[in-house]
Amino acid sequence: MFRLYKKLADSAIAQLANPDRDLFYQPDKESNSIAIIMKHMAGNMRSRWRDFLISDGEKADRHRDTEFVLERTEDRAAIMNLWEEGWACMFAALEPLRPTDMGLIVHIRHQPHTVVQAINRQLTHYSYHIGQIVFLAKHIGKENFKSLTVPRGKSEEVNAKMAEKFKK
Repeated sequence: MFRLYKKLADSAIAQLANPDRDLFYQPDKESNSIAIIMKHMAGNMRSRWRDFLISDGEKADRHRDTEFVLERTEDRAAIMNLWEEGWACMFAALEPLRPTDMGLIVHIRHQPHTVVQAINRQLTHYSYHIGQIVFLAKHIGKENFKSLTVPRGKSEEVNAKMAEKFKK
């Protein structure tokens, strides 16, 4: 599921007509831009997944509030680099896990979670923010945005294709 959600976000971001500008678009001063959401997710991933099984998921070197502020040096390339590093950190932590690890206890902000609970916590957190990224990209792209899932008016067609694909 994580790879699917990353693909959704990456596909939405790829549709930005002017990514150097659009990645930083904020609908209002209280809203986050796509870049800020990406920076926050990357910071969260770095904290949660680094030393996943052996240290608290809220690392002492994480400064969450700074994830919602863009520095002058944080251009599109810098944000994309943070984004990719965050996902790489997460996948590197998940890939070696074995079924016997799922019941182990890890901590996030000192709160105990089984590995399964911690993974589910992050899955819901990331899907929430990826929905925001897709929504903003669609808002920015207006009628030029191509649906990433089932386009309006195409439900019957998509359902028929899926039924044929998975026919027993």
